[in-house]
Amino acid sequence: MGRLYFVTGPVRSGKSRFALELARAWGEEVVYAATYRVDPEDSEMLDRVRRHREDRPTHWRTLEAPGDMGAATAQLEPPPSGLILDCLTVWLGGRMEASDEGILEGWQRLLAQFKQSPWPTVIVGNEVGWSLVPAEPELRRFRDLAGWLAQATAREADEAWLVVAGCPVKLK
Repeated sequence: MGRLYFVTGPVRSGKSRFALELARAWGEEVVYAATYRVDPEDSEMLDRVRRHREDRPTHWRTLEAPGDMGAATAQLEPPPSGLILDCLTVWLGGRMEASDEGILEGWQRLLAQFKQSPWPTVIVGNEVGWSLVPAEPELRRFRDLAGWLAQATAREADEAWLVVAGCPVKLK
């Protein structure tokens, strides 16, 4: 069965870079599942996506924001040597645009699928609850769901890492 890794921390802490370091040991056939759907009108975000792409080995495959992450990763051919899902909180934001119904249950199913896969999976996510409680109900709901998803992921993970200021600290 596949090992599950969870890498979390604040924005711009080095989480993605650390996830890439973990995955480089898995061989040549790593798949990078990017959860952000590129908006061609957002030049600043396009630049961020470009930098992320440049950080990855060019021979890795990329899944760009598949609508159904479970189906997309279950049908990978040829099978990958490992999978990086970056990022859980961006995935959550995309799901909440449609509806926040069933998100926790759906994520539990994805975690089970990742644990049953024959390859290792690293999930990257942001810690979002380290500041003030948002005034807007939608933002509070997002923060709550992000925290619950992070807890579920850490609970299921074989290893959990916190990355702060570029320094990874093993939690589990």
